[in-house]
Amino acid sequence: MESRLTKLLSIKYPIIQGAMAEISDSALASAVSNAGGAGIIGAGGHNAKWVSDEINKARGLTEETFGVNVVLMAKNKDEILDVIYELKPAFVTFGAGNPVPYIDKLKSAGVITIPVVANLKQAKKVEQAGADAMVIEGLEAGGHIGRLTLMALMTNVIPNISIPVIAAGGIVDARGLKAALAMGASGVQMGSRFFVSKECPAHENAKMAVIQASDLDTVVLGQTIRHDVRGIRSKFTDEYLSLEFSDNPRSILSGKMKGVYTKAVCHGDIENGFVQIGQSVDPIKSILSCKEIISMMMEE
Repeated sequence: MESRLTKLLSIKYPIIQGAMAEISDSALASAVSNAGGAGIIGAGGHNAKWVSDEINKARGLTEETFGVNVVLMAKNKDEILDVIYELKPAFVTFGAGNPVPYIDKLKSAGVITIPVVANLKQAKKVEQAGADAMVIEGLEAGGHIGRLTLMALMTNVIPNISIPVIAAGGIVDARGLKAALAMGASGVQMGSRFFVSKECPAHENAKMAVIQASDLDTVVLGQTIRHDVRGIRSKFTDEYLSLEFSDNPRSILSGKMKGVYTKAVCHGDIENGFVQIGQSVDPIKSILSCKEIISMMMEE
């Protein structure tokens, strides 16, 4: 299946793996790449040495294209970017910050730049700055989200942008891929579906929480402080939302979220933690390998 994205990244299928903090490692990224997509090592929650080690490990696990995601709000982002300038993975995606200051230097190093954007204004800004492609991520996605649905983003952004656009947020199967391509996207990014894969190192409890979730089981925290994060409802989220929409000071809300993602995803405490996942959970019924996920999508 050929598209502008497959040509840009030299991949077989127009599918990239969404970066997930602390768990998007070389094993997951290389499995996606070996299956015909493009895997991504997520730098979020890690230091520069870990990123360097994982890039080198990935090169030992796959000869195919893979990338690295950089969280621009991270205090150590410059150290991580120095690793990328040196080791030159095929591409970089960005989140949680302004990627414009970094695009030229990355392109000069031969690294393809793919910012993640949440509205048309951001899309035009990164295109003007020279980005090679972009991910438009709808509020259906897991983790940190914007304020527009993916359908609205595709409707508003794609006709106004000339570089390849990758659709993300709520895409977990072949129907989502076909819909995105029909709307003019060059490919899709999937996080939630690869979260529930055999190669993903997330705790089994967290994966089972996704499998057992219904379509109404995700909630968004932090809306009142413009720090919107989507995940599965739990004892923690009920307590947080009760506080968020009470008369308690908003200033204490951000601290309440500290460590709850790790607690759920890495340690398996899904009641006192927060499994960040997208809205399209109903089709995710089993833990499959990345190869099985992609092959099933292509067959469908």
